[in-house]
Amino acid sequence: MSNSADSPGLRTSPARQKRLRPVRILTAGVFALAGLLFVTSFNTAKGTNIRTDASMLKLSDLIQERSGRNGELEESNGVLRDDVETLTKNGHGGATRTEEDRLKALEAQAGTQELRGKALTVTLDDAPPDATPKLPGYPDPQPDDLVIHQQDLQAVVNALWQGGADGIRVMDQRLISTSAVRCVGNTLILQGRVYSPPYKITAVGDPAKLKRALSSAPSIQNYMLYVNVYGLGWKVNDDGMTTLPGYAGTVDLHQAKPVG
Repeated sequence: MSNSADSPGLRTSPARQKRLRPVRILTAGVFALAGLLFVTSFNTAKGTNIRTDASMLKLSDLIQERSGRNGELEESNGVLRDDVETLTKNGHGGATRTEEDRLKALEAQAGTQELRGKALTVTLDDAPPDATPKLPGYPDPQPDDLVIHQQDLQAVVNALWQGGADGIRVMDQRLISTSAVRCVGNTLILQGRVYSPPYKITAVGDPAKLKRALSSAPSIQNYMLYVNVYGLGWKVNDDGMTTLPGYAGTVDLHQAKPVG
C-alpha cells in the first residue's frame, strides 16, 4: 500500500502536523489582532468619522458656505435699508427737517452711509513658506514668523484710527464701532465672513497723517522687522479719491444668555 499523503483515508504524518500547527496559530493570531483593532477603532470613534482630513475638508466647506451666505444676507440687508431710507425721505416719516439732519449725522458717525475722500490702502501678506533670513544674525524662521497674525491687522487698524481716519474698510467690509478684527489660524473672520491673505485695509482721511501714524506705531515697527528679515508682505498705496461703502450688516447687539 502506498504511503503517499495524497491518498484518501490515510492519516497525516506527525512531521506534517508539526509544520501546519504554527500556520494555524499565526492565522488565529491575525484574526484576533484584527478584532482588537476593530474594537479599538469603534471605541475611539464613538460613532464619528476618525478620518481627520475628510472632516476638516467638510468643516472648511461649511465655513466657506456660511461665509458666502452671510455676504448675501448683508447685501440684502443693505438693499432693504436703502428702501427704508427712500420711503422715509419721500414721506418724511413724520420727522422734522432738524430731526432728519440729526439722523443723517448719526448715520455718518455710525458708518452706515457711504464715505468719500482721499484714501490709502495698506496690504499685508504672508511670507513665502521657504523664506530664509535676509539679514545676517537672525535665526531661521518658525512657521508663525511667516504668517499674518491678528495683532498685525489690529495694529494697522488702530494706527489708522489714531491717524485721524474718517472711515476704514477691511477687505470689502466697512468697520463700525462694534466691529472686531479676529483671526483663526491663517484666516480672518470679520462680521461673520471669512477671508484669506493678502489682507487689504483702506482708510479715508489725510494720507500724510495716516502714513505718519503707521510709521510711528511701535507694533508696526516690530512688524516691519519681520518684513525686512523674513519677507512678510507690506505695501502702502495712495488711492486718491475713494468711496467707502456703508456698513450693510446688522447693528443689533448680541450677547450670550444663561441657559434656563
